Amino acid sequence: MKNIVIICIILLSLIPKMYADTEKEIKGDIRHVTVFPDRAQISQEAAVTLTPGKTILSLTGLSPYIDAQSIQVKGLGEFTILSVNHQNNYLQDLEISPETKIIQNQIEALMLKVEDEKTAIDILKEKESFLSANKVFAGKDNSFTAEQLKSMIDLYSANIEQIRLNILKKNRLIKDYETQITALQKQISERRGIKKLPTGEIFITVSSEKQITGKVTVNYIVTNAGWYPSYDIRVDDITKPVTVYYKANVYQNTGVEWEDVNLSFSNATPWLAGDVPVLYPWYADYYVPTPYMTMDVATKSARASVPSMAEKQMEEVAVMDAPEAAPVMVERNVGETSVTFDISVPYTIATDGKILTIEIQKITNPAVFKYVTVPKIAQYAYLTGSITDWEKQSLLNGEATLYFENTFVGKSMLNVNQQSDTLSISLGTDNNILVKREKRKDFTSTRMIGANKQVTLSYLISIRNNKTNPVIITVNDQIPVSSNSGITVEAVELSGGKYNTQTGDVKWDLEIKPQENRQLILTYMVKYPKDKNVILK
Repeated sequence: MKNIVIICIILLSLIPKMYADTEKEIKGDIRHVTVFPDRAQISQEAAVTLTPGKTILSLTGLSPYIDAQSIQVKGLGEFTILSVNHQNNYLQDLEISPETKIIQNQIEALMLKVEDEKTAIDILKEKESFLSANKVFAGKDNSFTAEQLKSMIDLYSANIEQIRLNILKKNRLIKDYETQITALQKQISERRGIKKLPTGEIFITVSSEKQITGKVTVNYIVTNAGWYPSYDIRVDDITKPVTVYYKANVYQNTGVEWEDVNLSFSNATPWLAGDVPVLYPWYADYYVPTPYMTMDVATKSARASVPSMAEKQMEEVAVMDAPEAAPVMVERNVGETSVTFDISVPYTIATDGKILTIEIQKITNPAVFKYVTVPKIAQYAYLTGSITDWEKQSLLNGEATLYFENTFVGKSMLNVNQQSDTLSISLGTDNNILVKREKRKDFTSTRMIGANKQVTLSYLISIRNNKTNPVIITVNDQIPVSSNSGITVEAVELSGGKYNTQTGDVKWDLEIKPQENRQLILTYMVKYPKDKNVILK
């Protein structure tokens, strides 16, 4: 009977342990990263082996910049996901990257070399002391002959010289090793940053009725990462299509390296509210001035509205060409509201904030080329290209590097926020088209007519085409527009230019043959009261 009671007690004590939650750490590899303009979505997978009952799966070593609201967990296997929790562990730093480990190993190897050299110097100094001691002893002993004494002095001199040279060489080696150590330590400091980051952790509570193996996939959004577009725009000749190289510039400083991951670049903005805005009643009432506050009250109110240091940190985190080589294979997926570029080759992106540029698209489009000049401001001819159906290419605003006839000509901005179905791009200046604007002094005058002053201004615009083919060029200029009834402006001579009386713009559309020089005259007259001043330059 006594034995039965003991057995029952033992069984009862084991029951809580049998049903207690089991915590198990899992290792999830980053498989895929979708990079948005100012954040990224991480996708990690981990294989799991579960025993009957509840198990808490802990996924550690994550970025501290995880948006907890964005965490999504999916399971593959005969188990149920009960809950998902997230926290930052401030007692454990993020794991050291492989590159940092390599540098640390290099530092340790150099420190061992310094230790070896210092030990060798100590031994050499012992030898030097021994020779110096024997030199003194030999000097006191009169039993040595002159030849023996000379031999001892020569032996001493040769040995002491060799010892001191070796000490000098080893000190130089130590200095060189210490310089290398300092440089490597600086490199580690730059990689780690000024402060150490905590580690993010996600805890997944699951339940299983039997022992099984399965898989969990965890998706979450991190800040301190993003991408922006840039372009190389190349025109070999104005008779050929324009080629646009679409590039993604990706960066990340999330605290965790993305090693051999599949990348996707998306222009979506999933963090913006997806609900349609609602208009609430707009009440009109008499304006009542805000009561005057004393300095003390105003100071207290201002202090109350100033966010705390923790809130500021949270806000900072939240906002925080020989034959061409074959480009990386990229698949473009166009959705209803966004476009995603999927890169076929895995990339490794270090968590150092440095920019990695990846070509994601090459566009070859027919274009209509023409030159534009505004000689009043700049006496240059600018080549422009007009691309049709550009909206099908899923372009974004970005900086463009311009190449014309295989020569770098400058930088520009590609602005896709246009209502037209034709995208205009600027390709820089062409020195083979000469533009000049000068005042015609003989046709410029100032006259007094009664109570009024009449000013006539005249300019000669010259355009010369030094190219071997004809060019189409648009010349833009202007005459002033009166904003006062006392001032009248009259266009006297425009050489056939189109004049907009509302804006004062004058435009000429010309086709100029090779080696042809075309001249345009712009003359206008301004009349205003002579006791007034009008700026006409």
